[in-house]
Amino acid sequence: MDTGLLIEKSILVVLLFLISLGIAAYSTYFERKLAAWIQDRVGPDRAGPFGILQPIADGTKMFLKEDFIPKNADKWLFIIGPGIAMFTALITSAIIPWGTDLELFGRKIPLQVTDFNIGILYLFAVLSISVYGIMIGGWASNNKYSLYGAIRASSQMISYELAMGISAITIILMSGSLSLSEIVEKQHGMNWNIFYQPVCFLVFFICSLAETNRAPFDLPECENELIGGYHTEYSSMKLGLYLFAEYIAMFISSAVMAILFFGGYNFPGMDAFSGNTLAILSVLAFFTKTFIMIFVFMWIRWTIPRFRFDQLMHLGWKALIPIALINMLVTAIVIAFKEGWFN
Repeated sequence: MDTGLLIEKSILVVLLFLISLGIAAYSTYFERKLAAWIQDRVGPDRAGPFGILQPIADGTKMFLKEDFIPKNADKWLFIIGPGIAMFTALITSAIIPWGTDLELFGRKIPLQVTDFNIGILYLFAVLSISVYGIMIGGWASNNKYSLYGAIRASSQMISYELAMGISAITIILMSGSLSLSEIVEKQHGMNWNIFYQPVCFLVFFICSLAETNRAPFDLPECENELIGGYHTEYSSMKLGLYLFAEYIAMFISSAVMAILFFGGYNFPGMDAFSGNTLAILSVLAFFTKTFIMIFVFMWIRWTIPRFRFDQLMHLGWKALIPIALINMLVTAIVIAFKEGWFN
């Protein structure tokens, strides 16, 4: 293997890890500030100027808190649960194309750890594993309320993954590829999929809210019914890993929606730039789209009340899946006519 390539990939992996953790940490700060603005409060303002050191203070508090394991808990599963949740949230970033190639020291460095030709399949495979982190955490706690929260989380994630997968198939039909980088290339400039598939985007977005357990689908953590949810018995950084995993999953979900529907790193007038200038602008464009989606996630949380559990399941199985299927079939028929399959 090329030593230079190995070093490049290793550096990129470390950078993505640090960026993901940083965004997850400061997402908590921005969410609290946004919630304070919506509810006419002040929000964090004591730790550093404008409270910008609050995430560091919260992280330090998590590390210094007592880490205990309930007496009747399954010790090893109790430890493994949050690790699975965090691991699956982080490894999805490996296939995301963050921008065009960067030129350094006479080498072209792709801003993507690996370009799988089955990138979307990898993404959904990892998502299907993430549910085990939540389920194991609730089961291993030996607390019936934690278990109820885990069951709720698992059932809603499995339900909404179906409609999300069908929506992704619709985009695959349009792009003719499973590779995320090729899907982005097909949307060069302003040829974004959102203009052709608004219904598909709406279904995918709703499913993303449910997949990340965000309001109005935050029933696993419905305090008035289920105390703290599946991580009730967790403390210290084990609890921190679950919370970080949720925010990283929100960041990755926003990035995936930017790729599938909003052109990824493409932006208007990008053909006027080249080289490192284009690479930097493409990264900025990609993160701008991602942060806008994160803002919408947070905005919805502090605006819309949560669904009842039966309403959530009804929406997933009886509404979103049929809508996604019909939209996929219509798209397939239109593509078939355009390519002359019926001639």
